[in-house]
Amino acid sequence: MRFEPLGDQAVMAYADDEIGAAGFAARVRRAAPAWAIDVVQAYASVAVFYELAQIDFFHARHLLTELVERESHGSPLLAQRRHVIPCFYELGLDLERIASHTGLENEAIIRLHADAVYTVYAIGFCPGFPYLGYLAEQLANVPRLRSPRLKVEAGSVGLTGRQTGIYTEARPGGWNIVGRTPLELVNVADNYFPLRTGDEVRFERVDARKFEKLRGRRLPLAD
Repeated sequence: MRFEPLGDQAVMAYADDEIGAAGFAARVRRAAPAWAIDVVQAYASVAVFYELAQIDFFHARHLLTELVERESHGSPLLAQRRHVIPCFYELGLDLERIASHTGLENEAIIRLHADAVYTVYAIGFCPGFPYLGYLAEQLANVPRLRSPRLKVEAGSVGLTGRQTGIYTEARPGGWNIVGRTPLELVNVADNYFPLRTGDEVRFERVDARKFEKLRGRRLPLAD
């Protein structure tokens, strides 16, 4: 684990891989140091933001190093929360495009996408947008749209490269839309952000009737 300053109010920790970073983020959250304001993972790095009035970079780095050394031979790194997110694949606007790039039939695309268990490796792009990895090899490396859509509906499930993700609000976007979830996954006014890095996500195929029944429902909030 390598530590570097991020501005004057954060330590950036670099792990060997995404699993190591998720484990480190889980450890810091579990330890809940009083000086830590936020813990933000992005793939193989973790930013630990701190209160400058309480601690500086060198002291924070020392305490984080001790935390890693103390727990490196202890309990498992991750205590992942697991979510099942319904997805109506018949709203997959780009299934034909994905099929042309992968050589797969639509049903095979849906099966591969829904069978995988993904990890939230980063949150960004728009509020609460989860970057989920990694796609099955057969679905990987489909490029973004040549021209992004001016509006992608909230709940749209997209994929590109090795990743899949969920548009949490209506906005422009260039990912290939494979389906849509009826759930509300972000509400800024309510401070509702149920997904966090390190969580596991699996998609469950639903039909039009269940899509309407679940429209607007929420996932449980993180602890």
